[in-house]
Amino acid sequence: MTHSAPLAFAPEVADALDRGLPVVALESTIITHGMPWPQNLEMAEKVEAVIRDNGAVPATIAVMDGLIHIGLTRDALRKLAQTPPAEAMKLSRADLAVCLANGRTGATTVAATMICAHLAGIRVFATGGIGGVHRGAETTFDLSADLQELAQTPVTVVAAGAKAILDLPKTWEVLETLGVPVIAFGQDELPAFWSRSSGIKAPLRMDRPEEIAAAADMRARLGLRGGQLIANPIPEAAEIPQGQITPVIEQALAEAEAQRIAAKEVTPFLLSRIFELTEGRSLESNIELVLNNARLAANIAAAMTH
Repeated sequence: MTHSAPLAFAPEVADALDRGLPVVALESTIITHGMPWPQNLEMAEKVEAVIRDNGAVPATIAVMDGLIHIGLTRDALRKLAQTPPAEAMKLSRADLAVCLANGRTGATTVAATMICAHLAGIRVFATGGIGGVHRGAETTFDLSADLQELAQTPVTVVAAGAKAILDLPKTWEVLETLGVPVIAFGQDELPAFWSRSSGIKAPLRMDRPEEIAAAADMRARLGLRGGQLIANPIPEAAEIPQGQITPVIEQALAEAEAQRIAAKEVTPFLLSRIFELTEGRSLESNIELVLNNARLAANIAAAMTH
């Protein structure tokens, strides 16, 4: 843990860390780029409430006024939620320092949230889905920085798998190559974001938060770099089965290709098209899976502090 990083702790988070209480980091890209106002604020407050209800303290992470905010006050959260997407940088490892140096507002992706959580001494992070290998990556080399971050930053990340718009088999293959433990929670198959099943067998399975906490501790004792990815399936009531969502994803991908949408624009385009094609159901599922991940992350954080 470094003390020279420009960190600003929300009082509730500072107090929890001082007292050794469980804390769960949360990303902020989902707030600035994932949903429109005011749904984004409602969702962020709901996720924080779920973490509190499960005995942990939420720490939503964002960059504002030249500081990395570890936890946002109600006013700061509202201010971030009202920031237009064009005015908030979407931060990963490459642009975090530039955003801070320039005093810009920035929302953290999975990779940047992991970096900031680790700087703050937070060991668990809940998100929706991680980034991964984009379809067609064999020609575009489009791989998310999230994968490399999982290999080097010791944070346990709870997600509903990788985003289903990605090339899932290649994503898991790269994580295996990088030595990242991919642990399915409570089932033998890896989930696929909106769907509980992907048809891909999980390399590891754990059924209890205490086991996951113990595995993180053991990695630290062995001196192994990097974190662990907990693939937590979406609740059954909220899932869109693979057979239903796959044709929708294929259609959105074909439209993106036809319109020559590339690089950082791909994911927002696909998610918004899938939202339209599923008549809003994809967003409802997305919110439920984030809440579900927050719940599990709080339980893991509690197990780590016992």
